[in-house]
Amino acid sequence: MSSNLHPMLNVAIKAARAAGAIINRAALDVEAVRISQKQINDFVTEVDHAAEQAIIETLLTAYPGHGILAEESGSEHGSKHSEYVWIIDPLDGTTNFIHGFPVYCVSIALAVRGKVEQAVVYDPSRNDLFTATRGRGAFLNERRIRVSKRTRLGECLISTGFPFRPGDNFKQYLNMMAEVMPRTAGLRRPGAAALDLAYVAAGYTDGFFESGLSIWDVAAGGLLVTEAGGLVGNFTGEADYMEQRECLAGAPRIYGQLVTLLGKYSKFASAGDKAAVRQAAEVTEVAGVAGDEAAAQSPDDATPTAPDSAAEDTQTRPTAAP
Repeated sequence: MSSNLHPMLNVAIKAARAAGAIINRAALDVEAVRISQKQINDFVTEVDHAAEQAIIETLLTAYPGHGILAEESGSEHGSKHSEYVWIIDPLDGTTNFIHGFPVYCVSIALAVRGKVEQAVVYDPSRNDLFTATRGRGAFLNERRIRVSKRTRLGECLISTGFPFRPGDNFKQYLNMMAEVMPRTAGLRRPGAAALDLAYVAAGYTDGFFESGLSIWDVAAGGLLVTEAGGLVGNFTGEADYMEQRECLAGAPRIYGQLVTLLGKYSKFASAGDKAAVRQAAEVTEVAGVAGDEAAAQSPDDATPTAPDSAAEDTQTRPTAAP
């Protein structure tokens, strides 16, 4: 721990590293980890619980009067009425972790009177430590980081998260992806929102958007982005996003361009924008039905013929490289 850091940030770093040690030990034999399911496609492991316990014990040992808001235990621990509340995701990217896919992290933020003042995002598989204190900048392994300098969306790499819960609006998300994908250099889905935000802060990606997120997914990463010179809000660009279950972040010029593309899909969009989205979806659906009917009536489909052996070989075997 550094003597130059805010004392509360130092304690958060200690807690994050304790959780990371538990996660790394478990990652050596991930198949032995006990897994349960909170809801469809939403998993929790004994590692989540053990890491969360280690974090809470570390924080409350140093600050017994502080409050806790944690993904697995909620506000069960700590003071219920403190102005200081630690917001904790002990293992963001659990689904990645249980598959051995090394994209996951520990996320810890401290909110004081509702405003996030300290942030730690720790990637234990890479030993990457992202930290921020409000007004003091954002850092990766004690090196100052800044958001990307790119200004043209066509040159940008954007990260996102796909919907995976029952009731999620899959069609709308596909429409959002269709807005973004052809206008960028690439769209990525790493699978850990806190780390996605940290990567925006470090300039590894130029922007990020996702809906359905909880406060512990975005609290620490959001401060990293703003302290690195970026912007973060909901899809319409409003800054009060943490409990709105939609998050958009990016370098300032890219953020503005993403708001233009995605704002109409926000649950906070204007009635006119929402109507336009519904109308476009209806037109697309009608066109799709018409296309299906035309394909069903096509004479080409009526009497399929078996290919001769040479043609079949061409279809089923890759051509050898010259």
